[in-house]
Amino acid sequence: MGVQRRGARKVRALSRGWVTDTSGIGRRIAYWRDRRGFTQTDFGQLMGQTKRWVQDIEGGKRQQDPRLSVLMRAAEVLRIPLEQLLTDSTPAPPPGNTPPADALTVIDALYGSTGQDDPPPLPVLQRRLVYCCEAFQACHYSTLARELPALILGAGQAAHSAPVGAQSKAQALLSRVYQLTTSYLHKYGAATTVQAALAADRALSAAELSGDPVQIGAAARRVAKSLVYQQRPQAAVEFATNAARRLVRELTDRGPLGLSTLGMLHLSAALAASSQERTTSRVRAATDYVDEASEAADRQGGDMDEDWTQFGPTNVRLHRVDMLVRFEDGWSALEAADGIDPAAFAGLSRERQAGHHVAMARASLLTRRKDDAAEALLDADRLAPEEVRGRPDTVALVKDVVGAMPSPAGDLRALAERCGLRA
Repeated sequence: MGVQRRGARKVRALSRGWVTDTSGIGRRIAYWRDRRGFTQTDFGQLMGQTKRWVQDIEGGKRQQDPRLSVLMRAAEVLRIPLEQLLTDSTPAPPPGNTPPADALTVIDALYGSTGQDDPPPLPVLQRRLVYCCEAFQACHYSTLARELPALILGAGQAAHSAPVGAQSKAQALLSRVYQLTTSYLHKYGAATTVQAALAADRALSAAELSGDPVQIGAAARRVAKSLVYQQRPQAAVEFATNAARRLVRELTDRGPLGLSTLGMLHLSAALAASSQERTTSRVRAATDYVDEASEAADRQGGDMDEDWTQFGPTNVRLHRVDMLVRFEDGWSALEAADGIDPAAFAGLSRERQAGHHVAMARASLLTRRKDDAAEALLDADRLAPEEVRGRPDTVALVKDVVGAMPSPAGDLRALAERCGLRA
């Protein structure tokens, strides 16, 4: 409480044009700039200033009479509350278990130095990125644990050393690498929430530097999901919807690629809204977001995999099921699932199919259809074992289904044992 009162006093002091202690503001800006992966030049460009201006403000030369508008803009660029520039307090990380060993290698790469070595050429990095995206869609997360660290460091080196004419392309690739890293880390839930948020922030920073609206929209979607994992679902809704409104014209002009990005932003807003306690207004809002995504899918013209989104009418239907399950409306979720075309569903990635099987298991458990819940989990495990056994949320669901059955069948008990549970 004392820190909050001091922060409030400083905000009031700044609003009057003066502050009693400005010595730490430049140091804090430097700290958060580094955390967000900005160079002094990057941060200066986002602030509409020069590198020398950043050096001066971080060195304390421009802090004798700081303007509130400047600090508010800096907080906005750094995506932190203004109070973080006025006090040395840091937000406590959410509770969670230790990240698995495979994820630790990826996390270490996030904090590694880009070094001075010559980076791999962009085409080589692009091919490695495609390979990793294919591994993600196939739920081969052990492959990502092996390949992502070198890709993170290589893409960072390439963006750092890219000549002027290649900077946009290099930053776009770096953003996509961080986006994939975010999605990978989200698989491990609360244990990697902080690191996934860091990767999402870096993805958006690189996307903004690239100037590519598709990458900006795609990175914004990862930030929104990270906000949900940080227990800030309403902020996630606002972030995703604001990004969709800001980018709608540019994305629509990009054809199927842009429409896929726009549609996924709407779906992100729907899932964020359904991560809150169920109310009539929230159900209506989440349904509207899915409907907007459906309109984008219709304009796109069918199921596609632009930028690895798997976006299209079928994926929208799967997200409608996910939304209803999150609102714990199992019967409506099962009814919505009846409208999914089996052939179109079979054409989706293993990651998306397995995720839907898990959603159907939740819906079946909500409606007390325990045998159906067990079968859905077994289908998911047969299709993508790493999607079931390595994800804490899914392992917890296996435990719930086993616990709901007086005498679980042998195949379900075997799945529980493979998940490290006592059946």
